[in-house]
Amino acid sequence: MRAGVGAQVLDRAAATCILALCVGCLHVIAFKSRLFTRLGRESGSTETPISYDTFYFDQKIDHFGFLEDGTFKQRYLVADKHWQQPGGPVLFYTGNEGDITWFCNNTGFMWEIAEELGAMLVFAEHRYYGESLPFGQDSYSDSKHLNYLTSEQALADFAVLIKNLKSSLPGAQQSPVIAVGGSYGGMLAAWFRMKYPHIVVGALAASAPIWQFTGMVPCGDFYRIVTQDFAKSGYNCAANIRKSWKAINNVSSTASGLQWLSEEFSLCAPLKNENDAIGFKNWLQETWVNLAMVDYPYEANFLQPLPRWPIQVVCKYLALDPAVSDYQLLHGVSQAAKVYYNYTGSSSCLNTSQTATGSLGSLGWFYQACTEMVMPMCTDGVQDMFEPEEWNFKAFSDECSAMFGVRPRADWAGTVYGGKDIVSHSNIIFSNGGLDPWSCGGVTFNITDSLVSIVIPDGAHHLDLRYSNDQDPPSVSAARALEVMYFREWIKTPQTS
Repeated sequence: MRAGVGAQVLDRAAATCILALCVGCLHVIAFKSRLFTRLGRESGSTETPISYDTFYFDQKIDHFGFLEDGTFKQRYLVADKHWQQPGGPVLFYTGNEGDITWFCNNTGFMWEIAEELGAMLVFAEHRYYGESLPFGQDSYSDSKHLNYLTSEQALADFAVLIKNLKSSLPGAQQSPVIAVGGSYGGMLAAWFRMKYPHIVVGALAASAPIWQFTGMVPCGDFYRIVTQDFAKSGYNCAANIRKSWKAINNVSSTASGLQWLSEEFSLCAPLKNENDAIGFKNWLQETWVNLAMVDYPYEANFLQPLPRWPIQVVCKYLALDPAVSDYQLLHGVSQAAKVYYNYTGSSSCLNTSQTATGSLGSLGWFYQACTEMVMPMCTDGVQDMFEPEEWNFKAFSDECSAMFGVRPRADWAGTVYGGKDIVSHSNIIFSNGGLDPWSCGGVTFNITDSLVSIVIPDGAHHLDLRYSNDQDPPSVSAARALEVMYFREWIKTPQTS
């Protein structure tokens, strides 16, 4: 979910556009990154050696109809070194919008508590991502195929897989299963417990914005939290980012200015026109959003290799007085951006078409955002540090139609999963970081004694699921201990099948 600006273009509400081919659609193209901002995903190497076996399970392409009787091979990973048979617990990771090995290798919390709980670890890949493609390499070829890419189908995959594992693995019949997930995977973990309480005894939903949907939270809250992260991390930091958009508009108004920006930011592809300048601002806005998600207290490689507390490092380059010129301000912005894109010094140029490593799965997420995952986003330039942009559902719907031939259902997530009316459910932990912009759509207060919130004030995006680190704030260590305490309580629940 990312950024956008306005320009002298045709009214986007009336524009019918095919992406990037219609000059009259600049507004919509600029709007695209905000509409389709992806939930963060992990890449990089593990902190400690891990070992798992890879398996494939034949899943029905369509669990809810009977005309499509085909199957696909769902990939899942199993680590049973510490599993105490019979009846030892299973920690089941509900896969996100990406390759499951990324999440397996980086969800250190599960690996660190496996021995303590005597648990088997299972990491299940989400259909249409990684190797779990229902129609092979043609899975994204048309909307008829994509029609089976829904969270509901994915949850059914998980339920069928668990039932099979429990019936086929010796010693697993009485094993309690706990769902674990972060970000979109955290949403799935919560919804899995809600929809299939007979399959999983509880769920840890880390940084899971289950309320980031139409009519549930204000559309501007996400960018307001991003802005707060920068405002408290350095002198004039958010204020100068807010000023930078006008500075870019001024400098990019001439050919020489476009050339200067291209050279100052070491761009791989030089900026040549107004459309390029709009795309450049989108890229920068997405950069600031990503930094808010990955503002970890130690060096990490989430979306990019970064220093500890990266926003503080970025803000050192933006600690400029209000009187500086546009060029001086944008020099600071370029140095700040290079903290994110070139911390290791290995990049010869910056690619404005890429803001995160390992972008596998983005097309699938775009489709989900265009159907069931409608997450309104907006900015006002006052409560946040971005250019004003209203949420425009029609523009969003038009772009989805152009991309996939589908129209989004604005209220569907609330209809299917209950929205804020979830009091009848039980045994779900909602953990959220105070630095994480996705926390605005998360559950940050206790709903009942068993629908509990854990807030980590110094935490960015699902920090509690990462490997423990000597530089962790005490709040995340306490959160993990509390999560394990709940796990132990759930595991005590007698299993009937």
